[in-house]
Amino acid sequence: MAMSSGQSIRDLIKEKKAKNSSGRLVEKAVPVILLLTAIVSVLTTLGILYTLIVETVIFFSQVPFIEFITKTEWLPFASGDENKVYGISALVSGTLLVTLIATIVAVPFGLGAAIYLSEYASDRVRRIVKPILEILAGIPTIVYGFFALTFVTPLLQKLIPDLPFFNALSPGIVVGIMIIPMIASLSDDAMSSVPNAIREGALALGATKFELAIKIILPAAISGVVASFVLGISRAIGETMIVTLAGGSNPNFTFNPTETIQTMTSYIVQASTGDAGFGTTQYYSIYAVGMTLFVFTLLMNILAQYISRRFREEY
Repeated sequence: MAMSSGQSIRDLIKEKKAKNSSGRLVEKAVPVILLLTAIVSVLTTLGILYTLIVETVIFFSQVPFIEFITKTEWLPFASGDENKVYGISALVSGTLLVTLIATIVAVPFGLGAAIYLSEYASDRVRRIVKPILEILAGIPTIVYGFFALTFVTPLLQKLIPDLPFFNALSPGIVVGIMIIPMIASLSDDAMSSVPNAIREGALALGATKFELAIKIILPAAISGVVASFVLGISRAIGETMIVTLAGGSNPNFTFNPTETIQTMTSYIVQASTGDAGFGTTQYYSIYAVGMTLFVFTLLMNILAQYISRRFREEY
């Protein structure tokens, strides 16, 4: 019995040592795996940036940079090399016009939904509404594109009889609808993270629910709210399928929402589907437009970080 007991103790000790050894191995392996994951992400980003830069440099060796940023016409597929014009302003104006319309639609509705969910909605309503918003965020953008093309545009044509079938107003509205869930969800998370003690103190001093939401909670969560706005706007700038289907493919330097436009992303789709032969100037223009889009997105992210840091310091 004594030998059996001693043997059992030794077995337990060996088993514990084996577990400790495997545990230490896992502890050493996990940081290495996470580091490799981070390195892959960084290398992927650098690879994309390298490709954009190399191909963009080739494009600017064929098209003067001054022409690219000053011309207001974008005619890469015109017949005859002397008739081809590469003025990015036409695509930028279309992109900014759609983004502006989307922002006008999404910011008030998204912020209003966030304030309601955070300060007015009961727990039961929150459990129902918030998942629905998140489901809306997961709808494929091509579905939104056909919704704009077959429902929103005919509806707008009843209100504006001279509105062409392809225009900036319809995709702008639908892009705004698409980013409402993103703004609402992120803003709600930011406002919900404000400590309840602040709410209780404001109510104890006689503040109404509306005053509490607008004058107390919103300023306290402003960094997260502004970040949600910038993220939504960045999403609108990079939207592809909605503007491709409902905006048209006519590069037009205009800020009239009733006219046909083409955005940077929709041009990339058009040129990538076979209209541009490999090695041609039209082919390299895809990367020049992509680099322009990358710069816009980068500037938006820098702006978001600056605004968030600034408001965080003030509040």
